[in-house]
Amino acid sequence: MIDFQTFYALQQLYAEYVAVLDNREWDKWPEFFIDECEYRVQARENHERGLPLALIDFESKGMLKDRIYGATDTMYHDPYYQRHVVGAPRILSVEGDRIRSEANYAVFRTQPSQLTTVFNVGRYLDEVVRTPDGLKFASRVCVYDSELIPNSLIYPI
Repeated sequence: MIDFQTFYALQQLYAEYVAVLDNREWDKWPEFFIDECEYRVQARENHERGLPLALIDFESKGMLKDRIYGATDTMYHDPYYQRHVVGAPRILSVEGDRIRSEANYAVFRTQPSQLTTVFNVGRYLDEVVRTPDGLKFASRVCVYDSELIPNSLIYPI
């Protein structure tokens, strides 16, 4: 059985993560991860078949920081806002300081003077570790349900 403190801490991690993204506080995003981490955005079909192809596949916090630099300082795109809705995490296992969990998510995108659209829907598959600074992601795999992503994926999911 999972204790309430672990569940609450995990739920807070998820809530803080999406608040940072929704508030466009991009420099804070990599700090949710340990240095040697994994962040992947992958189609459900490839994930279920065990195929490695992913839209994004990063292997360290340094790569996350590079992505933020690229997205904010070198890319040009029409402005838009993201809003995440995340379900309660489901804890799959706890082994020592490691928690395996998953949660459904939906990301909505709003461009100025346009209707809001559903941008991406799927589930987070996470491995979270306890650190002296609180819970951090060792791995976050965003498995999206759609086969197509409108336009391009610029900001983290």
